[in-house]
Amino acid sequence: LLRMMRIYRDYAHDSNISYGEYGSANFLDIWRRPDLDPTGKAPVLFQIPGGAWTTGNKRGQAHPLMSHLAELGWICVSINYRHSPRNTWPDHIVDVKRALAWVKTHIAEYGGDPEFIAITGGSAGGHLSSLAALTPNFAEFQPGFEDADTRVQAAVPFYGIYDFTRFNDAMHPMMPALLVKSVVKQRPSTNMQPFITASPVNHVSADAPPFFVLHGRNDSLVPVEQARAFVARLRQVSTQPVVYAELPFTQHAFDIFGSARAVHTAVAVEQFLAEVYAARRQANVA
Repeated sequence: LLRMMRIYRDYAHDSNISYGEYGSANFLDIWRRPDLDPTGKAPVLFQIPGGAWTTGNKRGQAHPLMSHLAELGWICVSINYRHSPRNTWPDHIVDVKRALAWVKTHIAEYGGDPEFIAITGGSAGGHLSSLAALTPNFAEFQPGFEDADTRVQAAVPFYGIYDFTRFNDAMHPMMPALLVKSVVKQRPSTNMQPFITASPVNHVSADAPPFFVLHGRNDSLVPVEQARAFVARLRQVSTQPVVYAELPFTQHAFDIFGSARAVHTAVAVEQFLAEVYAARRQANVA
């Protein structure tokens, strides 16, 4: 915990910045090296915390990944968003989109490149990051700001839920009740559509951005079948790279603390993003 607090102090120099109208639920932090050139164009990592859509905040997750990338000259943005049961789907993804629109407009003021944003998150954040990556400028998720640019250039979801409709064969037994009673607040038997629309797997298209999907084989909260089916669909349809890491003997939320596994994962993600970033810069030059 002390190490995490020290990491936060070292890199989170701009905190509690408002991106929306819902108070602290619409705050974000910006992580960067203190010597980063504010007039530069650093690549951006956009981090969405998990917590079953009901809890979790911008300060407590993905420290190994964000500190690693920040040290290498990236800018990392970590967001809060509205939670259930007080709020109802799709408020969560609407906030993510609004924060993305804010980053696109303002990150250059901090030395970031609005033309290269990689989105990431774990668990509910894995779901939201994937959904955001696959629904650029999707009007239903951008009420009142339909024209805002919410495209991202890469996605790295950790142990996410990618299909809200697989109640019987790819969900923890308690998950359907959570979704029905607290998050979506609809019954599939009477209205399946919000569950379909909330599922990233149903938004996969040929122009999906590059994906790096990570999941623990022994995940007891989100069965690994969620990731396997999502990756299979991406590889079937997307024209961009799809990388999948299924970690043996690995549980849910394996990357939150600074374990050896979290450190190795951060390096792997950085290498993937570095390749995507280099390829994009080369294409822009050409």
